[in-house]
Amino acid sequence: MEALGAHVSLEEGYILAEAPPGGLRGGRIAFDVSSVGATGNVLMAASLAKGTTIIENAAREPDIVALAEFLVAAGARISGQGTTTIIVEGVNSLHPVEFENIPDRIEAGTYAAAAAITGGRVLLRGTRADHLAIVMDRLRDMGVKVTEEPDGLRVRAGEGAGGGRLRAIDITTQPYPGFPTDLQAQFTALLCLAEGTGVVTDTIYPDRFTHVPELVRLGAEIKLHANVVTVRGAAALKGAEVMSTDIRASSALVLAGLAAEGETRIHRVYHIDRGYESIEARLQALGASIDRYDAGGP
Repeated sequence: MEALGAHVSLEEGYILAEAPPGGLRGGRIAFDVSSVGATGNVLMAASLAKGTTIIENAAREPDIVALAEFLVAAGARISGQGTTTIIVEGVNSLHPVEFENIPDRIEAGTYAAAAAITGGRVLLRGTRADHLAIVMDRLRDMGVKVTEEPDGLRVRAGEGAGGGRLRAIDITTQPYPGFPTDLQAQFTALLCLAEGTGVVTDTIYPDRFTHVPELVRLGAEIKLHANVVTVRGAAALKGAEVMSTDIRASSALVLAGLAAEGETRIHRVYHIDRGYESIEARLQALGASIDRYDAGGP
């Protein structure tokens, strides 16, 4: 934002941002690390900035492409979306538009993982297979059968090559089209019940492992060192009280709880609502025994 002329300060825990007189101006922005959130914010700001903005090492995720297509439909001038260099020519104004958003690939990947960890079957209607190619490949590597159908993706656990228990694999998160960091926690939960030992390396958010000690409470065998976890699959997990810390940690704990023996209680689950719509209702519709209670519930 400062590269576009904004004045940004931190005061008593609040971020204060102010545009300069005359509005934002175009500039060249090169990200050290490719970031969906950063790229999206610059795209929106640059669309109404005066002049040209060049974004280098831009995120290539489908989310960014969809955002750019929405802005273009509203009158923005953007090119290069889907590549590492995006060029934005600022316009004076945007206009209302009707736009159909893409399906949430992380939400779809989470439900696919839910089928895998419970030995279940799920049809993910409307899911874009091209947005989840590497994720579905990793599920197949674990022994899950995934097929593309006219209305979505069908995920069937225990029906892949060899059938039965999940197989351990190694995963390294990378910018799109690599394995998404937003599914790292969910697949770590899968590895907790897989046969063998798997290694998960997160190159995007090295500190994104707050779910690990909570999974250990459920009986998982996990060792964490820096940005790498080594997971030795257990025959079973046992229910316990755990604490969620963010969106993806919450969903990972829900997955582990679905497969654990006995009852699992997940506290501070409000995090999950930022990334999933009515997740308990959807899992109930799939046959899960899951309920949400206010603090101090049964």
